[in-house]
Order: sequence, then C-alpha cells, then structure tokens
Amino acid sequence: MSDTTTLTPPVSQTSPETSTAFQPGDVGEYLRRTVRHHGPVLALYGVLKLIGFSVFMYLLDSDGGFRTRNPRFGGGAHAWDVLATWDGWWYQQIAAHGYHPALVQVPGATGLITLEGNSAAFFPLYPATMRLVSDATGLGLYGSGMLVSVVASFAAALGIYAVTARFGGRRAGLAAAGLWAVWPGSGMEWSAYSESLYIALAVWACHAVMTDRWLTAGVLTFAAGLNRPTAVALIAALTVAALQTLHRRRENLAGPWVAMAIAPLGLIGYLLWVGNEMGNLAGYFKLQSGAWAHSFDYGKHTVDVFSSVAVGRFDYLSAFPFEDTIGVAVVLLAALLIPLLIRLRPPAVLTVYTLLTLALVLGSQQIFGNVSRYLLPCFPLFIPLAVKLRTLQLPVLCLLLGITAVASGSYAGYVLFEAGVP
Repeated sequence: MSDTTTLTPPVSQTSPETSTAFQPGDVGEYLRRTVRHHGPVLALYGVLKLIGFSVFMYLLDSDGGFRTRNPRFGGGAHAWDVLATWDGWWYQQIAAHGYHPALVQVPGATGLITLEGNSAAFFPLYPATMRLVSDATGLGLYGSGMLVSVVASFAAALGIYAVTARFGGRRAGLAAAGLWAVWPGSGMEWSAYSESLYIALAVWACHAVMTDRWLTAGVLTFAAGLNRPTAVALIAALTVAALQTLHRRRENLAGPWVAMAIAPLGLIGYLLWVGNEMGNLAGYFKLQSGAWAHSFDYGKHTVDVFSSVAVGRFDYLSAFPFEDTIGVAVVLLAALLIPLLIRLRPPAVLTVYTLLTLALVLGSQQIFGNVSRYLLPCFPLFIPLAVKLRTLQLPVLCLLLGITAVASGSYAGYVLFEAGVP
C-alpha cells in the first residue's frame, strides 16, 4: 500500500444532498482505517525498541558502574537515570534555567579545551519542548524529556515508513521502520537527547517536499534548525529540491520560494542570537571548538581514526576502542549503502540531505565513537536495505529484526552510554 493513500471519510451515495455531509460513522471509519494502516508500523517499531531498551537497561544494571559515577557524567541511582546524563544534563539545565551565553576562559588552559562549557552550545527546541510538556503535565523535566523523545521516535518511524513505502511498498516501509529501531546509534531514540525530535522533523520535511507541500516543508525545516546545527544539510536539500522544481515546471510557483525563505531562519536566528549575546558573531563556533573540541577539519580526524583502528592503535584524540570500532563499522556500512540508494534514483532532497549529513559528520573533529549517533539522521540509507528485506516473509522479517533488536541493546545503547561518551 502506498503512503500516498488518502484516508478520507466515506461519501454517501444516496443523494446529492448527503454526498458531502459529514456522517456520525465517518469518524469511527476514519480511525479504523488509520489504525489498520499505521498500527502495524507503530507496533513493530515499539516492540523492537522495547526489546532493545530492556536489554540496554539489563546490561546497565548488571554492570552497575553507573552507581559510582557522577550523576552528570553517566551516573545515577537507577539504570534509567543514565539516559538523562551527559548532554541530557545540559538540556535539563536549559529547560530549568534558560540560557546565559558566554565565552569564559579556563584559567591557565593552553590545550584543546580552553573555554568553560556553556549551555548555548545546545539548540533550544528540545529543551523548550521539554519545559512546555513539564508545565502541562507535571511530569518533571526528566519525564517530560523522555516523553518528547519517545513520542517523536514513533513519529519518525511513521515518517520513515511513509518515505520508504514510496520506493518499495508497504513491506519495505515496515522494514525501514524496523531498521530505525535497531540501527547503530538507536539507543539515543529513547533518551533525554534531541535526536528523535530532530529526525522526526527532518523525515517529515523530506516527505513534504516529495509531496509538494512546500509550506509544511519550510516550517518543519525551520523547526529542525532550532533543534540541531546539522539541519544545515536539510536546509540545503530543501533549497536544491525547490530550485529543481522551479526549473522543471517553469512556473511562477510561490510554494518553493516561501519554503526556501522560511527554512534557514531557525538555524540562522539562533546562531545570530548566541553571537550577539556573546559579543562575537562566531561565538557559537568558538564555544564548540574551545569547550568541546568540535570543529570542521575536512576529515583529518576521521582519517586519523581509520588509519589507527586499521592497525589496532587507539592513541588518537578521544579514543574509545569499543565505541570507535562500532563507529568505523557504521561508516563502512554507510559507504556500502550510498551507491544502492543512488541506484534507486531518489528525489534530490533525500540524496543531498544524506550526502551532506555524512560530509558534515565525517568532516568534523569530535569524539569519533559518537559517529553512530551523529549518522542516525541519515534515514534514507535505510531505504535500499529495506527494499531488499521486503522479499522476506513477514514472520522471517520480524524474527531477523527481533534478533537484531536484542543485540542493539549492547551496540546501540550500552556501548554509547557506558563504553564511551555520548
């Protein structure tokens, strides 16, 4: 079944007067059709995630190392507390206290880290949503952050299904939603991190471009730009697709122009605000480089990691052997899937978005072990693999994904949070 099927209320055929009237049974019929269409997608994703998440929590509890760590850096009283540490701690601080952008020198520091960490390095949409949900539900910031991430992860699963089904039908869409649940880095989907919200926005923005809903695409991309800096790849992809549409149709279409105008405002607006508050328009980038050693180095660090891991050395910057080995495997897997994706002749928005996201991640100096997390937004890479998996019988597909889900509790969850620094 194609994702383009429109779920509309049934129309009465008894008379012209009743043909457009809204009938009491229409809502029930609409809901039944919606559940039949989307229920299996949500169920498959939810079950697979629950399997992986349970294994992740079991491994954390069995190891017990989190009990002796700082609650800010991977520790806590319970296994699930780990999910809101590291970046999750910063998001909670923003939600509770707002921003105070500043570039503060570490006294006497001369190495890579010369600036104190500041919350301005973290984009505002996720903590703002966390605060809004907390105020509305009383869950508290931790519970609200988890709720936002979990709900967004299901929204992303539906979007990945919808995009993939356009290439290989309903079975391929289901396979892609399942892959989203078990992909390397998928442990971030159910945590107090911004990945799930960003990917939900990105996938539905791409879907909106593919279905000519330009205003929707522009608004979603605007929101994505308020959530993560790598939204620059999404902005560029939307722009290329819009220009391509204008050239192909040779019409005076307002939609693509409006989308191109709206899309970059969230990202640019936040960067300019931070720069203005710091008294330095490049303040955000100085903070990333000076406080977290994150900078664009055109792939020099990535090459260093690959050349070192290939000979069994782990003496490069921010080395985490287990996590880095998985990261290398993820990059190689992506390299194998790119030609298969291009062979399917996807719309420009998917191709540009994927290639630019890869370039931004692999061209940066950062903790390489997190590459499986940073490449999680490359959902179009699921498409060629899902198209191949659609030939399997549904029970076989579910068994295969289920076994992978068990393993994902380790490689996609435990390794990121405990064997490295997420």
